[in-house]
Amino acid sequence: MLIKPTAILLLLSLLTVNFANAFVFAGFEMNQRYIAAELCVNKDKPQLQCNGKCYLMKKLKQAQDKEQKQERQAQKTQIQDALVVTPFVFNQYPFSEITLHVPVSTGMPQAIRNSIFHPPQFIG
Repeated sequence: MLIKPTAILLLLSLLTVNFANAFVFAGFEMNQRYIAAELCVNKDKPQLQCNGKCYLMKKLKQAQDKEQKQERQAQKTQIQDALVVTPFVFNQYPFSEITLHVPVSTGMPQAIRNSIFHPPQFIG
C-alpha cells in the first residue's frame, strides 16, 4: 500500500539528481526575460547581447559544484564504511610454549651457495 508511492518518490528523487542541469536550463528558458532584465550581471552593457546567459552559466557552475561536493561526500562515506577498524588483541604466551623452527638446510648444495652468495671483495 505504501510501497508504490515510496518507490515513485525514490525514482523521482534519483531523476532530479541526474537531470539537475536540465532543470537549470528549463528554468532559464521559462524565465529568460525576467533574468535578462533583472538578474543579468551584464544588463548595463547591451552591446554584449548576454540576455541572461551569464546568469545561466553562474547557475550551471553552482549546480556542478554542488554535484561534485555531494560526490566527494559519498566517496568519504564509502571509504569510512570500508575501513572498519577492529581492535587488535595481542596475546602474550609464556616463552616455554613458543617453539622456534630453524631450517637446517636451505635446499642448495654447499658449493653453489658459497660461490654465489658472498660479500663483495675489496680490490685495492
